[in-house]
Amino acid sequence: MVDPHHHPAVLPKRIILVRHGESQGNLSASAYTTTPDYKIPLTLQGISQARDAGSRLRALISRDCNDWRVYFYVSPYERTRSTLREMGRSFSRNRVIGVREECRVREQDFGNFQVEERMKVIKETRERFGRFFYRFPEGESAADVFDRVSSFLESLWRDIDLNRLHQARSSELNLIIVSHGLTSRVFLMKWFKWTVEQFEHLNNFENCEFRVMQLGEGGEYSLAIHHSDEELMEWGLSPEMIEDQKWRAHAKRGQWNENCPWYLNGFFDRLADADDSVEEEINGSACV
Repeated sequence: MVDPHHHPAVLPKRIILVRHGESQGNLSASAYTTTPDYKIPLTLQGISQARDAGSRLRALISRDCNDWRVYFYVSPYERTRSTLREMGRSFSRNRVIGVREECRVREQDFGNFQVEERMKVIKETRERFGRFFYRFPEGESAADVFDRVSSFLESLWRDIDLNRLHQARSSELNLIIVSHGLTSRVFLMKWFKWTVEQFEHLNNFENCEFRVMQLGEGGEYSLAIHHSDEELMEWGLSPEMIEDQKWRAHAKRGQWNENCPWYLNGFFDRLADADDSVEEEINGSACV
């Protein structure tokens, strides 16, 4: 039975991924030898970057709309919470629907206290092994991060579908996720169904750089609405990936992009157009 009081979910206009500002760990890896990763603070430069990011985000969100709201998700690490705090200076209370600390978008776990020289060797090994599957001793691989980000995305869609974000239907909703470089790349990988090989070519976000996934006219999200081809190429997207983003800007929600090479062609040498062609290729062999 259809619930007469149920209304279709109001999709966010934008989902924006923001990397934290410059931290003490970005300045010197020696910071991790005395301070747990989750307690690493922002530098003065990082604070300035976060304030500037807040101004730029507000300008972006308010550019074509007067009735808009934001909802924040933030990693529990000190540097992400501080980034959010400084970004928040650009938003008034009536514009912020809410905020949620979300442990599943935390930084990749590199272990506990880090020995600087040992970490150099470990990261060199990771480059040879592959960034996605290499698991840090006592820590995580990017594949582990993928699993928890996948769980977060399921919760995110439930929040949207059940209107747990308390979004007024007349307002534009913008979700802003303040997280970390690798975690944000994994988020995009999961969302857009990128392969491990494609992930390996992605470049990290700069401090307080953000990626804007904007809702297209057909209900799909795309990076190509806000970002230029040059930006996408600089971030490591291939020409095929960029074309897919452009397609998503106009595609109907749930539609399958049959021209996207990695969906089929990347996994098979050649698929016949019809069963008759397959039968000819196997010289009339019958199923047993």
